[in-house]
Amino acid sequence: MRIAIGCDEAAYDLKHILIKHLETKGIEVKDFGSLKDESVLYPDVAYTVASEVADGGYERGVLLCGTGIGMAITANKVPGIRAAVCHDPYSTERSRKSNNCQIMTMGARVVAPELATYLLDIWLESDFSGGGSQAKVDRITELENLKI
Repeated sequence: MRIAIGCDEAAYDLKHILIKHLETKGIEVKDFGSLKDESVLYPDVAYTVASEVADGGYERGVLLCGTGIGMAITANKVPGIRAAVCHDPYSTERSRKSNNCQIMTMGARVVAPELATYLLDIWLESDFSGGGSQAKVDRITELENLKI
């Protein structure tokens, strides 16, 4: 599996903890920023990572900022992307099993590093269950493709 990861300056330290965690699992990770002490506009990082995932260069993405909310909002602007804020085990699992999210977002000001690595593991181990959720995910895609 290949994972694209990115953050703003609020989540720089958490990003590196998660990169090390992923690498110990043998997962290939590409860091799309930010750099240490670099102030960035998180929408730029989110859009880049989400575009890389949508284009098929990476199977999944992880985006980090202060709360995870702005990253999720921005990532969801990229056609074909489903991103979810993941701050608890149940929602994290359901983001994959029910919604087939390819991008998880977390907030470094909301989630401690130990919880973040735990949630990341849950997210990585969860697969889309299809079933009754398939029609809902298909409908999300249909709505996304509507011409306004």
